[in-house]
Parts: sequence; C-alpha cells; structure tokens
Amino acid sequence: MPTMRLAFAALAALSIAGAAQAAPAVQGAWSRPAAQGATGGGFMTLSNPDKTADALVAAETPWARETQIHQTTMSGGMASMKRQDRVAIAPGAKVAFAPGGYHLMFMGLTRALKAGDAIPVTLTFASGAKVKASFVVGMGPPAQGQHHH
Repeated sequence: MPTMRLAFAALAALSIAGAAQAAPAVQGAWSRPAAQGATGGGFMTLSNPDKTADALVAAETPWARETQIHQTTMSGGMASMKRQDRVAIAPGAKVAFAPGGYHLMFMGLTRALKAGDAIPVTLTFASGAKVKASFVVGMGPPAQGQHHH
C-alpha cells in the first residue's frame, strides 16, 4: 500500500526532526569598555542542555574585524594566551568564559565599546547550532536579579 509507506516515511521524518540537538545557552554575557580599533574581550557562561557533547567552534560580531576564541593559562607565574579552535561542552555541563580563562577576543573593533552597549555576537557550535547573544558592556557581569544584603 503506497499510502501506508508514505505515512511511515512521514512518521520517520518527524521522529528524526524531534531528535534534533538542543542548542547551547548563553548566560551573563558581558564585555569591558574598549576604544575603537582596539581589542575587546567577551565573557559568558555557556551551558549544554543536551544529552550529546557539543563545542563552541566560532564567534562573530559586526562590531569587530575578527572574533577569536582564546584561553589564558598560568605557568611559572607567567600568564599566556592561546587561540582555541574549539571549546568542548559536555552534556548537561557549563563552561565559564571569564577573565584569566576562556574568553572571546573582539579584534579590530569597528566602534568604541561604551558602558551600557550591547554587542551582538553569533556563536557557532560543532552541532551546527548558531546562538545569538548580546554582550553587555560594563565593568563586570550583568546583575542576575536584585539581591539586597
């Protein structure tokens, strides 16, 4: 029966679509103020809600000539920075991008980064997911709700 075969094919296609990987999420994205033409840094927390590992493989913004993924490490009291081709995110895990660790480098800024600006960044993952994030410019991560002490 051709109708049954067609129904089965449609059902198979739906189940494959339903198995698509959940895109990684971005929290607390921020950057420090920087001058036009200079280099800025991007910081955030990436989380992987999926049951499959993923990895950040690229980032881009129209506000910089080039965006690279870097990691700062300490060895013998000296800090060094190295470009990373990918940053793995295990299933259900979080990876912090923070000063002194993983971070994005916004190289050749096409405009000054001023406090309160929101830098539009597209993050590309090994799974093919593209996640848009806004990196708020300030002296630290954006406040996560109001906490009074």
